[in-house]
Amino acid sequence: MFETFSLLTLQQYWWFLVTVLGALFVFMTFVQGGQTLLYKLASTEEQRDILVASLGRKWELTFTALVMFGGALFAAFPLFYSVSFGGAYYVWMAILFCFIIQAVSYEYRKKPNNFLGKRTYETFLYINGSLGIILIGIALGTLYSGGNFIKNDMNLAHWTLASRGLEAVLNPFNVAFGFTIFFLARVQAQLYFLNNIDSDAIVNKIKKQLKFDALLFVGFFVLFVVMLLSISGLSYNANGFFVEEFKFLKNFIANPILLVLFLVGTLMVLYAIFISLFKNSTKGIWFSGIGTVLVVVCTLSLLGFNNTAIYPSLSDIQSSLNIENSSGSRYTLSVMSYVSLLVPVVLGYIILVWKSMDKEKITSEEVQSDSHHY
Repeated sequence: MFETFSLLTLQQYWWFLVTVLGALFVFMTFVQGGQTLLYKLASTEEQRDILVASLGRKWELTFTALVMFGGALFAAFPLFYSVSFGGAYYVWMAILFCFIIQAVSYEYRKKPNNFLGKRTYETFLYINGSLGIILIGIALGTLYSGGNFIKNDMNLAHWTLASRGLEAVLNPFNVAFGFTIFFLARVQAQLYFLNNIDSDAIVNKIKKQLKFDALLFVGFFVLFVVMLLSISGLSYNANGFFVEEFKFLKNFIANPILLVLFLVGTLMVLYAIFISLFKNSTKGIWFSGIGTVLVVVCTLSLLGFNNTAIYPSLSDIQSSLNIENSSGSRYTLSVMSYVSLLVPVVLGYIILVWKSMDKEKITSEEVQSDSHHY
């Protein structure tokens, strides 16, 4: 079947898969958001144990989603992967470090006689949930704002600044993107806790904290959207790349289905916050989760379609990358496309496991009776 597809169709198909995996990862960052709230929502060690136990059931899914996102980029768009992950080396190493200390923290936080102490591992979790997520947002922002690299005729690229990606933190658009994802993660963490935890003390604190985080999320989200629709992007044709003003706004107009789904997703997230605050609903995480996936898919889809660069070069515009000049071969993409058909099966398995783990809300008694809890 896939052998009959054109190379461009396969490239577009794989970019769409990348957007879906990226969206699932952003949804799963509620785990990181929750890690930044351990001392906001819990007054006692027992309550913090409940929060960590709740997040501990899902933290591996976030890491898996990130690996799948990076793996799909590596397999389908190897030049993009090598330029971004290899060129912006320092920022990606910082992100990797943040996720390594997360894994260590869940493993050792409650180990008896650990030499660092429980509070140290909780600090590591906070670093992963704050710095790690903000840096990921900044790295994703460079897909729109660009990176400092040059590509030669042999498709070998090198970074032109010694800061190797860390300069991205000085770009206001990238920073707005990072803080948008950070506060979205905190909001979704609280919606998840409402659905997953049976503790009146924690729920009461969530109702107060959620208002604050929701306002910050909405503020940064509006700022991000305004900047996205007003900045220039790179288009390309047979003659090469060129700057186009309001590129992403024009992409929305050219693909109204993306605009509609983006608005629907945004409204679903806002609805989730509303019913959680004012209707005492515990189902907000599902509306927010679906809405987040829709918004991120649409946002990333602004890059791979309509002759748009997926990674602009700030050092040499003609070194910029798109889905056509950075993808694998037609044979590689077609063979991998058959493997991609297993994605719904994997997602179905994850859903079944999730439902099995969350049949009953977490209580203090359950956590304390489990000698192996996080």
